[in-house]
Order: sequence, then C-alpha cells, then structure tokens
Amino acid sequence: MAERIYADDFQAKVLDSPVPVLVDFYSDSCIACKKLAPTLCDLEEDYEGKVSVFKVNTGYDTKLVQEYEILSNPTLIFFKNGEAVDRQIGAKDYDELTDWIDGLI
Repeated sequence: MAERIYADDFQAKVLDSPVPVLVDFYSDSCIACKKLAPTLCDLEEDYEGKVSVFKVNTGYDTKLVQEYEILSNPTLIFFKNGEAVDRQIGAKDYDELTDWIDGLI
C-alpha cells in the first residue's frame, strides 16, 4: 500500500527523490479514491525501484492542496526531478495509468 506522506516530509520524499514519484492526492470519504487504491498498490509493486508512489490526504495537508492547486479527488501528480510534470484527475484503470507513467519515465 502506498505510504501516506505529509507536508513536512514532502520535500525529502517527493521533490528530492532520485526516482520519479507518483503522488495520489486523496480523501478518506472519496469513493473514487477508494476504487483507485488497489490499482495504486499494483503500480507500486510493478514499478518498484523505477517510480515511488505516495499518498497525500487533502483533508489534512491543505498547504500542499493549495500549492498544487488540487480541486478534486483523486488527483494524481507525476513528479520527475523535483518538478510536477503531469497530472490525472479521477479514478483511472491500471492500463490507463501504466500507459501514462510509461510515457513520462
């Protein structure tokens, strides 16, 4: 399961990461977020060592929500070399996400 991170460790785990990072901005009450969770687990396993996967709860980390202009849950942001390079909004299936990630790494 993707590790939940917070604003205070975002710099170290995402922006300073030597590998690309997929961040799931989610809410505990979001049905689409719950639907996406197993897919993120599969991605985390399949891209181990190539892409890190983390989760940020939008109800608690409002600083990150504002900074990255999160308007809906789930929002997936792909970071590479410390920069947000692309995003996906809403629940996506495994194939859509692997195609997206493969095009970015």
